[in-house]
Amino acid sequence: MTAIRQETLQGDVQGHVEEIVLAQPRGFCAGVDRAIEIVERALAKFGAPIYVRHEIVHNTYVVNDLKAKGAIFIEDLSDVPPGATLVFSAHGVSQAVRAEARERGFEVFDATCPLVTKVHVEVAKLRREGYDFIMIGHKGHPEVEGTMGQLTEGIHLVEDVTDVAGVQVPDESRLAVVTQTTLSVDDAAEILRAVKQRFPQVREPKKQDICYATQNRQDAVKVLSGEVDIVIVVGSPTSSNSNRLREVAQRLGTASYMVDSADEIRAEWFEGRPRVGLTAGASAPELLVDAVIARLKQLGALSVRKMPGVEEHIEFPLPKGLGDKAMAEAGVTAAPRPH
Repeated sequence: MTAIRQETLQGDVQGHVEEIVLAQPRGFCAGVDRAIEIVERALAKFGAPIYVRHEIVHNTYVVNDLKAKGAIFIEDLSDVPPGATLVFSAHGVSQAVRAEARERGFEVFDATCPLVTKVHVEVAKLRREGYDFIMIGHKGHPEVEGTMGQLTEGIHLVEDVTDVAGVQVPDESRLAVVTQTTLSVDDAAEILRAVKQRFPQVREPKKQDICYATQNRQDAVKVLSGEVDIVIVVGSPTSSNSNRLREVAQRLGTASYMVDSADEIRAEWFEGRPRVGLTAGASAPELLVDAVIARLKQLGALSVRKMPGVEEHIEFPLPKGLGDKAMAEAGVTAAPRPH
């Protein structure tokens, strides 16, 4: 080891990390797991390249790993050659994108999270019954664009409480509300209260749109924040649910940082903060968490403790043509994936 590297590590240890507390649950959810597996199985069955509209999930490591295996990520379907295999990302797409893919004759596999699809189905059903919609979400997020793109009119985006005042609908008795699945549970509840105050007859979803994984990870961070001095969230800047985890900890008064990889960890964050809470967004693989743990051990951490929490056992089926039977009939085996 060079003298410079030794000096760096000695400086790092001054961060005085003592304990790492792991949130439970953290990391991959069933929808993300399914989306990545769809791309990998398509690559195994059809060979590279496989085209994916938008990042399959919002994680830099996952996207780069799939690129290395032969996935090509595009935003515009005009960049996909005729006869190619196309995968829609976990965030979902508009009806216009679906129509264009059909017209261009692509072999399409839909990796839209089933919980997002549920929202799309509800929007289409209620629109046929004459409803307009308020959508609570972040402008420009692909999930929001996909959900709003289920309709050509009659859906109004609100990003905060102040936006609610500007919504105008033809019939307040025919108004429903839907939400982006990866929002802050607390933020969404606050905006929903404002919507109900302005439109008392508004129809709420039968079941909350915010997904079980987002809710579980936010709940875990709320507990974690009370037990540690600082929270580190593993996730990419484009990941909505990862950003929300950092915000949850911050609002509870616990210092919080989000990192895309262990390389972004800074020793000075831990001065006077020996107990470190660690979690990961729903699109971040566990191997990135392991790398952060290794980095924190370099900074002096001696113990790693996992918090008790919700155990998730949900699995979503793969699209027709990519299940085990279809792969076997094609004489292809999809390699097992480390998380």
